[in-house]
Amino acid sequence: MKAIRFERAGGPEVIKQVDVEQPRPKSDEILVKVKAAGVNRPDVMQRKGLYNPPPGTTSIPGLEIAGEVVSCGSSELPFAEGDAVCALIAGGGYAEYAVVKADNAVPIPNNLTMAEAGALMETFMTVWSHLFQFANFQAGQSILIHGGASGIGTTATMLTRALGASKIFTTVSNENDQKASLDLGADVAINYKTQDFVTEIERHTNGRGVDVILDIIAGDYVQRNYAAAAMYGTILQVGVMQGKATEVDLFPMLAKRLTHKGITLRSQTPKQKAAIIAAMRQHIWPLLESGRVKPIVHKTFPLAEAAAAHAYLDQGKHFGKLVLLP
Repeated sequence: MKAIRFERAGGPEVIKQVDVEQPRPKSDEILVKVKAAGVNRPDVMQRKGLYNPPPGTTSIPGLEIAGEVVSCGSSELPFAEGDAVCALIAGGGYAEYAVVKADNAVPIPNNLTMAEAGALMETFMTVWSHLFQFANFQAGQSILIHGGASGIGTTATMLTRALGASKIFTTVSNENDQKASLDLGADVAINYKTQDFVTEIERHTNGRGVDVILDIIAGDYVQRNYAAAAMYGTILQVGVMQGKATEVDLFPMLAKRLTHKGITLRSQTPKQKAAIIAAMRQHIWPLLESGRVKPIVHKTFPLAEAAAAHAYLDQGKHFGKLVLLP
């Protein structure tokens, strides 16, 4: 089969399409013919040599797919040949076929295209499990979502709006993304290139701050998040795009009684991921099937053009997700 490999750590130029042996499903796995594979920031970090796959996981990148079941490792699994599924995987999505733990796959929600289903699992599972389960975001709370144009940011905007946020702030990089973020459900979209988000949060909350901050940036945002948070606020760290916070004054954290939590999805066990999926089917699937929320697909690329997809992602000009179509 055709698949994508990173020849070494580096930029998009290290991405190559190669011929590899088609994987075989184990007794608890299904083999899926990939119709769509989401492109995510963890893939970029893996390409740069900063986020290696868990031990025993294929070096082929790609954490989410949608496609058709080709075969099952056991007749006892709840799938049959031809079933349309979407799935979260630890790696291997940038390929024509992928093996999936059966309990980490789920029938595609009604109303979604294959490309949308391919962009579903990584960001929706991240936002649901990290923000609502781990950080216990509640209806009536206010939130600041950094990276409002990203897959995580657009998903968090939609889900917090649908599930009762009192006020949603996002940070984006240009006027077009400001409009798009507002259209998606944000109350205030802050252009971080021309506005200081701490000042804007203080202005729009009469100095109170926000209850929850969802951050994929890190770096100098850590200190500024403490300034933007309300008393007893929570900062949820799900990414570190800007790298290390080299200098942090913890006194504001103490004075405001803040909670700063961090979490990742990829390193969790298949059993833990299955539990997340079960909860999503109960709470999020009705929103997807009613059309109240859906993955935002900005652009699609053929699998052979994975390097172009990564170059596009690196430019940061997308609103929503990029998807590969084998």
